[in-house]
Amino acid sequence: MNEVSSVAAMNLKGNFHGSLFDMVVHAGFVVQLVLLLLLLFSIISWAIILMKYFNLRKVTRENEAFMGIYMKSTKLSEVFPEAKRFRYSSLAEVFRAGYTELARLTKAVRGGGTGKDGQEAGNPVGDIAAIDNVERAMNRACSSETTKIETALGFLATTGSASPFIGLFGTVWGIMDTFKGIGARGSATLAVVAPGISEALIATAAGLAAAIPAVIFYNYYLNRIKTMTLEMDSFASELLNIVERSHVQR
Repeated sequence: MNEVSSVAAMNLKGNFHGSLFDMVVHAGFVVQLVLLLLLLFSIISWAIILMKYFNLRKVTRENEAFMGIYMKSTKLSEVFPEAKRFRYSSLAEVFRAGYTELARLTKAVRGGGTGKDGQEAGNPVGDIAAIDNVERAMNRACSSETTKIETALGFLATTGSASPFIGLFGTVWGIMDTFKGIGARGSATLAVVAPGISEALIATAAGLAAAIPAVIFYNYYLNRIKTMTLEMDSFASELLNIVERSHVQR
């Protein structure tokens, strides 16, 4: 029993630190540096995950509220003032871009529009090129909103792909250090090898702990953003159809 206890209490430098915290504290400098880097990656990743959660929830809620107002209205001019209230709504931003461009194109034309075009200060444009301008304005708004929503997702992808390799580097370095110590001691018993290897393997575990949540939430948010992008494209197409029916002279 005394021999077993003494074996369990040893490592390459004479002491085995059984707890996880002790193994991290007494790990080699390179392994500790790797663990610190992975901890930084993990903290930033979780900050992005939480930020994206609250941001996408705001976007979803405001999109639903804006669509409720849009569907109930009979004129776009009635929707435009309401759209200004929704700061986070991607659909409201697409609407504002399209409506603003349409208003600019019809500003110099006297007369009034009717129906859901809502151009109270202009008459039909009658120009396909002008409708193309409206379409481009909404496409730019869709691209801008998608880019805004996707902000910082790249870091999650980087964390998910790089963290396991960073952890593996720390493990390989720790094992190299362990075998170097074995050579210096001239002994290769389990009691000598196990502590150093266990400390080195912590780096791999830390790499996986940082990578797994990043990969899961990156894919989850990417799918949600794809759905939002499709909603923006569909809304822009519907709005453009309304503009074409109301403003293009046939």
